[in-house]
Amino acid sequence: MPLRNVTPGIFLPVTLSGLLIFVAAVHGQQSNAGGSADWEKLVDAARQEGKVTVSLPASAELKRQIQEHFQKRFGIEVEVFTSRGSAGVRRMADEFKAGVRHFDLHIGGSSSIVSGMLDESILDPIEPWLTLPEVKDPKQWWGGHLWVDNAKRFVYMFQAYLSEVIWYNTDLMKPNEIRSLDDFLNPKWKGRIGYLDPRTPGAGDSSWSFMWRTKGEEYLKKLVAQDLYLGRDQRLLAESLARGRVAVTIGLSYYSFLPFLKAGLPIKTLPRLKEGNYGTGGSGNLAIIKAPPHPNSSRVFVNWLLNREGQELVSKALGQATRRLDVDTHFLREFGTIAAKDVMSINDFLQIENQSEEKLDKVRDPAAKVAQVLLK
Repeated sequence: MPLRNVTPGIFLPVTLSGLLIFVAAVHGQQSNAGGSADWEKLVDAARQEGKVTVSLPASAELKRQIQEHFQKRFGIEVEVFTSRGSAGVRRMADEFKAGVRHFDLHIGGSSSIVSGMLDESILDPIEPWLTLPEVKDPKQWWGGHLWVDNAKRFVYMFQAYLSEVIWYNTDLMKPNEIRSLDDFLNPKWKGRIGYLDPRTPGAGDSSWSFMWRTKGEEYLKKLVAQDLYLGRDQRLLAESLARGRVAVTIGLSYYSFLPFLKAGLPIKTLPRLKEGNYGTGGSGNLAIIKAPPHPNSSRVFVNWLLNREGQELVSKALGQATRRLDVDTHFLREFGTIAAKDVMSINDFLQIENQSEEKLDKVRDPAAKVAQVLLK
């Protein structure tokens, strides 16, 4: 079903200057919450393992924040692999099939997880890994525990917000020049539209499927005739917008633009279009690989990630909104991300989301087949 009249704001860079203060403030709270003898034994065993190996979205800021704060908090190294989700998932699946046990867990978009990990049966059920009471308690989460997969066991969705994946160069475009999806068809923008390739999993194919559902295949044919500047490298696409190679991009999130925002380059998110947008968990989906090589460290990491401290950190680094009720997400509005928990009911969100396994089967897979045909 199409999204009706939900409005994101303009997206500007999120500052992390207050993060260290926040982490210091909640450090004692988490220590008390996880201060049982069993938890301390788990942390000691994790320190003996020495590290946890995590696959993350291609965000240098998230990588830095996680490595610094988790290691400082627990004395456990975080070995991080960052890439676009489809590339990371493919590597993990190939290694698993070859009997290599290097990665412990993955955080990323739902489409690549479902197609490359869930369908390959390489994931472990998540609930047995939840240890801390404040993580296990569904009352701490908006909507309770939400899952991407139909079985509600293997892919945990810890974020929920309204999409913010259309950005423009303020030197080349005025925001009132594109107020509807139809405005992308103006000859003025021919060759000036960057697009994260919708033939691979990610926000590019998610946006494409929204257009397919909202405007139909004929619209997409006309959009393709605009000579889209397609790419699969998120940083290069973001740089193309920041440097003026294109006037607008579709399919890239805040964290891809963060280095250019910090440099003061002229880029912003486009205000809500007439057709609205869709709900998503973005890069906030957790999957644990079967028989992870560092089980104790993985358990500590998962519970830290899903606790208040971890969710605050991830939300700020990615500019995406957690579902935890004890983490403030209102500040994200002025930067262009609207947390679902701040503006709608869970039932309304479930109507407009397009990242669950069910929506992938019914909407995104058919739309992806159209992309394969039109973008040969």
